[in-house]
Amino acid sequence: MNHSGNVDQDDIVRARNVLLASGRRTPREEVDAYRVLAQVSPAAYLPRLAKALQRLSYDTGSGRPHDACLALREEAVAAARAIDPAEPARADLLYDALDSCQRELYAQGRRTEGLAMRAEMLAVGRAQADLTRDPRVRGLRDWAAGLSEEGRFAEAADALTEWVGALLPHGPNSGSLAWSLLEWIAALDAAGRPVEALAAFEILVDMEAAEAANDRGPMACHFYSLLGYAHMLDTYGRDEQATAVRQAALALLTELAATGERRSSSSYQATYWAVLLPFYGADTERQASGEPRFPSGSTPMVWTPDVKQRYFDSRITLREEVDSLALRAAEDPDQHLAELVRLHRVLTVRSAVYWEQCTHLFAERVRPLFNEGVSLARQLSRQDPADGPRTLAKVLIDRSTFHTAAREFGPALDDFRQALSHLGEADWYNGREVTPQTRPGG
Repeated sequence: MNHSGNVDQDDIVRARNVLLASGRRTPREEVDAYRVLAQVSPAAYLPRLAKALQRLSYDTGSGRPHDACLALREEAVAAARAIDPAEPARADLLYDALDSCQRELYAQGRRTEGLAMRAEMLAVGRAQADLTRDPRVRGLRDWAAGLSEEGRFAEAADALTEWVGALLPHGPNSGSLAWSLLEWIAALDAAGRPVEALAAFEILVDMEAAEAANDRGPMACHFYSLLGYAHMLDTYGRDEQATAVRQAALALLTELAATGERRSSSSYQATYWAVLLPFYGADTERQASGEPRFPSGSTPMVWTPDVKQRYFDSRITLREEVDSLALRAAEDPDQHLAELVRLHRVLTVRSAVYWEQCTHLFAERVRPLFNEGVSLARQLSRQDPADGPRTLAKVLIDRSTFHTAAREFGPALDDFRQALSHLGEADWYNGREVTPQTRPGG
């Protein structure tokens, strides 16, 4: 439909001259020209306007969003929605515009609107999947992450069940399967579905074992998966099976300490560790009621900006609380030492997650925290012989995984052996028959 009669002809001429002129035009000039021409020839110019508005919303030169970033991205969504539904490129343009806009909405704390845009992204993805008959629906993971942050764990678990079910036939080569399994496990666990969560964890452990055995994946990732699985087994009272899984982890770490990784390099194993680390310390996390939650089982890259900022900023307050509590614990360890160990563990986990995603030199940033945590846990073990050794074992396992992520396999093995000793599992297999119930993953 031609709307040129409603637009000043001089504006149309100027807009066309801007686009036809030789030389470089600014993003602002481009947007202004497309705004005019989209009224004249919407089929030709609405797609270009949607893209140009997104480019203008973020200044790649300065690395900063435009002052009117949200308004520009909302205009881009409106332009994409106005494209003729018969236009083949409409779905991709609309999805991208919605994606950019929802990120900015979340960054400004407008979570309800951000989640609504994720719902629209999912609707676009489902329509595309219906056309292509591909069950891997674009938008499902983002939708599930948003639901998890709002505490809607059952819905998140259902969405991820669908997503993982679509990925599994493609195997690890799908690229995102391991990360999606981690997100699925966390959602099932948070939704109170332990049988499904444990079954999902076993899928992950078996997959990482096969990847490591075939030299397609790091042995370290298999090690982290085993420890996450053991922790969840402990949580749900399957102590004997958890012990068997830790023995499998011990055998794997012993090999790592002797030979190193089978593969010469693995660029993602430290990130994998940082995702699983909160699993080991999940019982130490306490979040205020009503606050958005960080979606456990995922990298900070997929968290919404406001949740990520809140999570990382909390390190400052935690450090102050730990220092204050340390003074009280020195005067009255019976009253304060256990809480100090718990709070210090939260600080350590959050700092490790933060520094791992910031720099490959994360190890030197967080090493003192892991060492300090072990020292505090040793004090607690002496102070409380009944429960302290088990807490010390958990903190030693934390540090063992840190050493593994830093490729310090000898110290990692030393810590892990100490942890098993404190758990009474150092010689667990001696004289014991291995059955399907005690077999790792059985």
